[in-house]
Amino acid sequence: MNGDLRSLVLLAATLTTGLTAGIYFAFSVAVMPGLAKASDRTFIETMQRINVAILNGWFTLAFGGALVLGVVAAVLHRGGESRPALPWIIAGVVLYVASLVVTMGFNVPLNNRLADAGEPSRIHDPAAVRAQFESAWVHWNIVRTLVATGALGCLAWAMRVAGSTGRI
Repeated sequence: MNGDLRSLVLLAATLTTGLTAGIYFAFSVAVMPGLAKASDRTFIETMQRINVAILNGWFTLAFGGALVLGVVAAVLHRGGESRPALPWIIAGVVLYVASLVVTMGFNVPLNNRLADAGEPSRIHDPAAVRAQFESAWVHWNIVRTLVATGALGCLAWAMRVAGSTGRI
């Protein structure tokens, strides 16, 4: 297999994983702490809008691309001289899958419940809606941030291992 293709796929997997981990990190250190100071209705409206806006092609490319490219990188590094990087790539893919499980199992259902609450100006008790969302969402976002960052670290180390052996 062409080493340049292996290198490019591993680089793309690392970059897309990093972009996704970076989104989660930005929510952890800036977006949610900033919104914590907002009124209940403003918080709900902003999160509802973010949850709609994030569903775009660029996010999908990074979010789904990280998994697809990680799996392809593992396949390309499975044999011969490329094998030393394989355990790190597999660890990165497994950790990234864990971040997807957290996202789909916890964050997305919370987002859906927030959307189902309806128009913020018509919510009878916005404090209760916020209370059912915010703390849990922040907790699971921190979990997926840590796991996705671990995935990024593993893929970055895989690049180091592949580069140091000259077997990219």
